Amino acid sequence: MRNLLVTMAYDGSHYHGWQIQENALAVQEVFQNALRKIIGKEIDIKGCSRTDSGVHARQYCVSIKTERDIPCDRLVAALNHHLPKDMAVSACREVPLDFHARYSCKGKEYIYQIWNAPVRDPFLDGYAYHYWYPLDVETLHRASQDFVGYHDFTSFCTLDQRERGDLRRTVRRFEVKREGPLVQMRVEADGFLYNMVRIMVGTLLRIAQGKFAPDCIPAIIAAKDRAQAGPTAPACGLYLNRVFYEGEVQTHGEKPLSGR
Repeated sequence: MRNLLVTMAYDGSHYHGWQIQENALAVQEVFQNALRKIIGKEIDIKGCSRTDSGVHARQYCVSIKTERDIPCDRLVAALNHHLPKDMAVSACREVPLDFHARYSCKGKEYIYQIWNAPVRDPFLDGYAYHYWYPLDVETLHRASQDFVGYHDFTSFCTLDQRERGDLRRTVRRFEVKREGPLVQMRVEADGFLYNMVRIMVGTLLRIAQGKFAPDCIPAIIAAKDRAQAGPTAPACGLYLNRVFYEGEVQTHGEKPLSGR
């Protein structure tokens, strides 16, 4: 038995997230279909995260257990032959049998991308949230530092059947930067709750609108009440940017993201 770690990227515009759905097309289903054409049967795969409908991934990791002896470089080429153009596998390597793409993960980094200009960019449709009102990036960056640390993020989570138990997470970094009209919010944590990043972004946009005070975030965290936070920002601007594992230094995704 071999355990393989496959790294891929995908455009989530036409998919209902990673995890297989009963009545909608998911990235996992497309990936498994491609893998079945190569391996010849259904095999055990584990994804690193449950990305939501319309969310993109610049680095997504999948662990695959198989008895087939296909070399990693050939598997990469074969998968890319069978996958659609909005998905691509970049790497494959062998890992210990007890490695799990999700549970062995030590942290993730997401980027939320906003096109902050009066006129929309047609090449970023579906790849950035078009927000035309002025954004004071320095004010938003200062406010975002209140997310950093170990907190109960109940207020920044959409509760459903997948979120139970401990809702505490450690946010290691939050940055808000501008490059021309493109504003990027970059957040790294040891884990994320359902819609956590998108609710953080929606809360920061409420601050930008003057509807929330710049120092409101600690009180919202303390309230442990989803109704106290801002709205959930649209999925189109969100990217799973990096995935961290023990002993690895990730270097992917340092450049600003673009559209098509």
